[in-house]
Amino acid sequence: MMRHVQASAALLAFLATTALAHGPTPQKVNQSITIAAKPEAVWKIVGDFGRIATWNPALKASEGVAGNRPGEAEGRRTLTFPSGAELVESLDAWDGEAFTYSYRMSDPEVKAIPVSSYSATLRVAPEGEGSKVTWSGRFYRGDTGNEPSEELSDAAGRTAMDAFFGDGLKGLKAKVEGVAGH
Repeated sequence: MMRHVQASAALLAFLATTALAHGPTPQKVNQSITIAAKPEAVWKIVGDFGRIATWNPALKASEGVAGNRPGEAEGRRTLTFPSGAELVESLDAWDGEAFTYSYRMSDPEVKAIPVSSYSATLRVAPEGEGSKVTWSGRFYRGDTGNEPSEELSDAAGRTAMDAFFGDGLKGLKAKVEGVAGH
């Protein structure tokens, strides 16, 4: 009986320690917006991977390398935020016929966005007489340790990614509909 109690106590201690010592879990952001323009008109603006700063007001500047050719050494862009912080992203896939591309963060810069890594996909699809643009991403918080600070937590990462995607989609809508004369 004593052995059973000791084994049970040891198991409970192990489980309690394991439950407290967990790393980050993947977080998700998924946003969309309807734009009063055909997908081809939207894609003409959003489809150039390196020119995101022309429509996303959260950015001060963006610079693309090698256009829309996927690959670490090929399709890259550097995002410059108003704070001066920079992020480099790499294009994983680009399909001009399907109006979609996927990309990922190359190196983290928590001063720009408080996440340690992310991958995202942007897609334009027909929606009635216009288009629906969907931007989705998966990411990990800025501090992947067991006890992150509030600034680098899951919640901080979700808030920042939601704002970046949301502001970007609103900026894209304003630019496209302004160009289309709506």
